[in-house]
Amino acid sequence: MELETKGLVFDIKKYAIHDGPGIRTTVFFKGCPLQCLWCHNPESWKSRAELGFRKSRCTGCGQCVEACSHEAISLIESRPVTDAEKCVLCGRCVDVCPAGARQIIGRETTVSEVMVEVERDVIFYDQSGGGVTFSGGEPLMQPDFLLALLKQCRTVNIHTAVDTSCYAEPEIVELVAGRADLFLCDIKHMDNEMHERFTGVGNNLILENIRRISQADKKIVIRIPIIPGFNDDSENIEATGQFAALLPGVGRIDILPFNRGGAEKSARLMGEINSMRVEAPDEDKMSEIAENLKKYVCEVNIGG
Repeated sequence: MELETKGLVFDIKKYAIHDGPGIRTTVFFKGCPLQCLWCHNPESWKSRAELGFRKSRCTGCGQCVEACSHEAISLIESRPVTDAEKCVLCGRCVDVCPAGARQIIGRETTVSEVMVEVERDVIFYDQSGGGVTFSGGEPLMQPDFLLALLKQCRTVNIHTAVDTSCYAEPEIVELVAGRADLFLCDIKHMDNEMHERFTGVGNNLILENIRRISQADKKIVIRIPIIPGFNDDSENIEATGQFAALLPGVGRIDILPFNRGGAEKSARLMGEINSMRVEAPDEDKMSEIAENLKKYVCEVNIGG
């Protein structure tokens, strides 16, 4: 049964107001084919559950060491160090940590379980014109799970949005376009080489899939994360605006200033993550970019 279709998520955020129209519930899928150097959700990259550790919360009490039956945790200089090869993510260390310093990021769940969470807030969707947004990571990496969720939402008349990089097989994009109400499509950079250097993949497939969604007569919001030194130059902004102007389904562009929260999150994960260290663009720069884009799309929002 589709209601028992399983997927991996790492968060479900209630009362979201920047992930589509109205008040929304945002379901964050785990796993992403891109590795953007500025990523705000680096905990979404791996397509499996993983251990998170907040060093600032740890008191060095050693209860996690005692709880681990796999001898994966050792105290070194009064701080716990986890051997990733021995850790089986049993969660015992998480349960006993009095400071909440440890967590399992990612959990397997079913369509039925997610829908229980989503339907609890129907009254807010109805009052605000909201709904549910499937984000990530990359929701298109779990197409069976996503398609089943979209079908159930349509059955109970809940508006759906898919927040996506659009880096996926065209067949998957077409199937999802047949069930979703709105797409929030990220465009990181219009130059293929620059895109690959900073995200790990080229943009040819991404741009073609955005065209494909537009041809399916779907509503699209283009989202551009503004990363100083990467994509904030006028040439790239102009190219992005020109691309968006050719897509009938695009009614709005959101420009999102760089957020350094991803660097803090990456420090909680096991393994090194290379994050950019740049300053967020100031208000004048964001306003300048918005004015340039308004030549191509009438509605441009700063911050979503």
